[in-house]
Amino acid sequence: MGETIAVFIPIIMLLVTGLVLVTYIYFRSRERQLMIDKGMTPEQIAELFKSKKHPYTILKIGIVIILSGIGIGLGVFIQEAGYNDGFTPLFIITFIGLGFVAAFFASRKFELEDKQKEM
Repeated sequence: MGETIAVFIPIIMLLVTGLVLVTYIYFRSRERQLMIDKGMTPEQIAELFKSKKHPYTILKIGIVIILSGIGIGLGVFIQEAGYNDGFTPLFIITFIGLGFVAAFFASRKFELEDKQKEM
């Protein structure tokens, strides 16, 4: 019973991923089509999309992933040392929270530096 369900997991993941990508592409093209219908020029559309980009998104994601990895590693290390009192979830949640806080302050620092360069 469990083996037959396990066969469908990769298939379902592939279908869901494909569905998300197709939906994203469809709505993105639909959004651009509506902008063209409203009379926006290609230059105005490019300027609008340029202002929507957040340049430090990848930095934020990286910081959160690194610190969550450290939390998982410490949690597993503590569990292997013989402490089974729930320290693994504690470390994971704590370090993910620290990752979000660090990502916020790092992106804010870089955004302030960018604003000072513009002046």
